Amino acid sequence: MQNETENRLTPASEMQDLNEGEKRAVDHQSRPSAALIHETIRSEGEKELKRGLYALLVSGFAAGLSIGFSVVVPAILMVALPDTSWEHLLTSLGYTIGFLIVVQGRQQLFTENTLTPILPLLRAWDREHLFGVLRLWGAVLLSNIAATWIFSAVLAYTPIFDADITAAIAQFSQSTMASDFWPMFLKAVFAGWLIALMVWLMPASGDAKPLIIIIVTYVVALAHLSHIIAGSVEASFLVHTGDATLSDYVLRFFVPTLLGNTVGGVALVACLNAGQVARELNEAPR
Repeated sequence: MQNETENRLTPASEMQDLNEGEKRAVDHQSRPSAALIHETIRSEGEKELKRGLYALLVSGFAAGLSIGFSVVVPAILMVALPDTSWEHLLTSLGYTIGFLIVVQGRQQLFTENTLTPILPLLRAWDREHLFGVLRLWGAVLLSNIAATWIFSAVLAYTPIFDADITAAIAQFSQSTMASDFWPMFLKAVFAGWLIALMVWLMPASGDAKPLIIIIVTYVVALAHLSHIIAGSVEASFLVHTGDATLSDYVLRFFVPTLLGNTVGGVALVACLNAGQVARELNEAPR
């Protein structure tokens, strides 16, 4: 059986002047290599591409509901905190809650899937992988969006929260429709970039995974970047309350944000990070 330290992906694998014990010590102290991170995420992507359609739909629906707390919690904090210039610094922390639930709970979120299933496709560019990615994207996006509309309908049409919290949700949601197409697209590119980078960081994060989720999604909220699923809760809430039309939802929010998140995740993270290890993986013995 091949020795653990003979793994070509470990930092000590090329150190010929070290014995096996020394290699193990080096590997224990070293950060994972980019190739190891790539292959870890790629293996997860292969598993996701093989999941059943029902499982994807249910997991995606759960994620769409869970992400609603990234809208509710900031609104609760807005009501509880004094109206000051630094209020946004604290309310943005509430935005991280939905992402913590989704990512730690291993639920299917569309923006995470701009990286995970793309790495298998880039490694083996064939019809099977391409159709698998499109199938996964379609199922997850559809179930995510459907759940956000249901969640926002509950917020808009039921007295589940006090009137001041509902008003804060409406105020918090206004920024979703505040930009024109191209500014919204650019904000979405950066959001997609950050969320995909968060996924890339996970394999090397160990027990710090929740902290990585909080930091990255806090930046998304702090910078008013546009996220297709969390933003859908806000945008659909405005449609339910009559503050926006369905046309506004589609043209001013959904289309530019979906395109931007996809470009940010696929081009700026998946392709670039796959590119940096492509030669190493291609030259290594299989």
